[in-house]
Amino acid sequence: MCALAAGLALAAALSLAVGARALSPAEVWHGLFAAADPDQRLTEIRLIVQTVRVPRTVLAVVAGIALGVGGALIQGYTRNPIADTGLLGVNTGASFAVVTAIAVFGFTNPFQYVWFAFAGAALAGVVVFGLASIGRGAGNPLTLALAGQGITVFLMAMTTAVALTDQKSLNALRFWNAGSVAGVGFDVIWPVTGFIALGLVLALSTLPSLNLLNLGDDVARGLGVDIVRSRAVGIVAITLLAGAATAACGPIAFLGLMVAHVARYLTGPDYRWLVPYAGLLGAVVLLVCDIVGRLVVRPGELEPGVVVALLGAPFFAVLVWRGKFKSA
Repeated sequence: MCALAAGLALAAALSLAVGARALSPAEVWHGLFAAADPDQRLTEIRLIVQTVRVPRTVLAVVAGIALGVGGALIQGYTRNPIADTGLLGVNTGASFAVVTAIAVFGFTNPFQYVWFAFAGAALAGVVVFGLASIGRGAGNPLTLALAGQGITVFLMAMTTAVALTDQKSLNALRFWNAGSVAGVGFDVIWPVTGFIALGLVLALSTLPSLNLLNLGDDVARGLGVDIVRSRAVGIVAITLLAGAATAACGPIAFLGLMVAHVARYLTGPDYRWLVPYAGLLGAVVLLVCDIVGRLVVRPGELEPGVVVALLGAPFFAVLVWRGKFKSA
C-alpha cells in the first residue's frame, strides 16, 4: 500500500509537469506556490498549473478512487467477477440525463449539467435496485445483474433517440462519452468530492458484512448479517461513487473491472484490504492513462477514457484466457 501511495504521488507530480507544454520541476513549483509575477512567461506557467493541471490532477485522483472502490464493491455484492459500475445503469442514466438537460434546457456548462448527470445516475441505480428487490428473486445477485442490464439497454435507446433529434446534444454527448478529466473546474470538483467522500464512508462501513455475504446468503444470515440492509447500503455507496465520478468525467469503462482484479491478486478475497487497494490502483491507473493520452498525440490529446478502454479490452481477454472468472 505504501508503494501504491508513492506511485500515486509520482503520477500526480508527472500530471502537473507533462502536457502540450512540458514544465520542469522548478517551473511546476513556481506555478503552484508563486504569487503574481510581472514576467509574462512565469505568469503563463502559473495559470497553466493552477487553472488547468491542478484541477485535472485532483479530478483524476478523486474519480479514480471512486471508480476503483465502486468496481470492487459491485463485484462483491453481485458475486460476479466481470461486473462493473455500469452494471447498475449508472453510466447510461447519467448519459441520458446529460442529453436531456442539453436538449431541453440548452445547458452547455459542465457546472449546469453535472447535477443532471448525477441525478440520472442515482435514479438509475435506485430503479435497478428496486426492480431487483421485488418478486421471487428478490435480493439475488443474478436478479440485480439482469435488472441492471435491462435498464441499461432501455436508457441507451432513449439517449440515442434524444441525441439524434438534437445536434447540440449529439455533439456534447460525443465529447462527454469519451471520458475526460479536462476542462472541469473546482466549482464542479468540490461538490462531486463531497458525494464521493460520503460514498467512501458508507463503503468502508459495509466491508465486514460484505466478506460474510461472499460466503453465501444463508451463511451470512446465520452469522447475523441483515442481508437486505447490507446490500442496500452497498448499492447506495456504489451509486454515490460511480454516479459522482461519471457525472464529472463521463463514463470511463473497464477501470473498476481492471483494478478490482489486480487488487484481488495482491490482497486476496478480504474486502477490508481489497477495497482500499482498488481505490489507490484506480487513481494511479486513471492518472497514468491521462498522462499517456497527453503524450501520444501531441500537441493534441487523447481522452483517458479512451486509453483505459484500450487497456481494458486486452485485460478482459487475458482474464478469459487464464480462466480467472471461475476463481475470482
